[in-house]
Amino acid sequence: MTSEPNPGPDLTTSAPPARPWYVSAILAVAAVTLLLLGAWGAARLRSPYPFFGTAYPQGTNATGFTGTVSDTPTAPPRAFTFTPGQGQVTAVFFGFTHCASICPLTLSYLNKVRDALPDDQKARFRILLVSVDPARDTPGRLNEYASYFGKEGVGVHIPEPQLATVAQAYGVGYQKADVKGADYQINHTTATYLIDAQGNLRVLWDYTQLPQVARVQADLQHVMETR
Repeated sequence: MTSEPNPGPDLTTSAPPARPWYVSAILAVAAVTLLLLGAWGAARLRSPYPFFGTAYPQGTNATGFTGTVSDTPTAPPRAFTFTPGQGQVTAVFFGFTHCASICPLTLSYLNKVRDALPDDQKARFRILLVSVDPARDTPGRLNEYASYFGKEGVGVHIPEPQLATVAQAYGVGYQKADVKGADYQINHTTATYLIDAQGNLRVLWDYTQLPQVARVQADLQHVMETR
């Protein structure tokens, strides 16, 4: 008599639950950030101009995006499309209006830099605040906040999950912290990204560098005056 063959252990497993989109986004941002750090280090060694900020490799294209803005705090939202370049030099910062210190300081220093420019360069420089808190930052609130620091500032509302895609393209991470119902803070990347008139990422400033307005201005003017 023969015995039944031993089928062995059951190796089948159920598929793990799918990760939430924001977990995947954070992991992807971490990977992108590591790659960019290596590229930025190499670019800084090669750059003929001694940028105060961190230079990007030549030909690093900036990512465009769409969202909504308001022209006044009470105006109805309208569609907004950011197309990098088009003759404009743009500083992009990812923040939120309930931010306690870094965001208002960043916008304040960026507007000091803008105020120090000659009139012809002021007309070619814009500052965009992209909110990482779309649940609370309405287009109207963003307009009131951004324009407080300078009437030319633009606050852009992008809903999820589109916001996560845009943030990932810039190497930006963000996550809620100290959550108490509707009251919370957001931990986020605090860099400012400068995009030239041809649509290329040229330099990144950490928020700790922005108080040195003259050096930030020198970086900006070099980008505005060269290709």
